[in-house]
Amino acid sequence: MRQVYAHQGKLDEAPGRRLAAQDGTAAQDGTPELVLPVPHVVIRDGSRVRVLFATEPDRVDEIRERIDAALAGHGLVESGCTRLEPAERQRARSLLRECRTPGLDSRA
Repeated sequence: MRQVYAHQGKLDEAPGRRLAAQDGTAAQDGTPELVLPVPHVVIRDGSRVRVLFATEPDRVDEIRERIDAALAGHGLVESGCTRLEPAERQRARSLLRECRTPGLDSRA
C-alpha cells in the first residue's frame, strides 16, 4: 500500500551555484525540477528543499537515492528523511489520490 514520505535537503547557496541551477532543470525561482517515477511535489524555502512523494514502502530507499542524485546537480550539501509537517497533509492526500488515477503506474 502506497504511503507519503518526506525527504529534505540543503542546497549550496553560493552566488554562481544559483545561476547554474537555472539551466532548464530548475523553475524560475530556482526550485529543482525532479523527474521521479512516482507522484511527488518539491517545496523550496531558501536553501532548504523538501520533497513529498508517494510510493510503496519497499521503494522508499530507491526514491530517496534518486532524489539525492538529482539534487546533487543543484549543490546538495546535506539530505535525509524527515516527517511530514501538519501543513503538508493536504498535499499528501493529493499525492495519494494521484496514485489512484487510472493508467498511472508508479513502477515506471
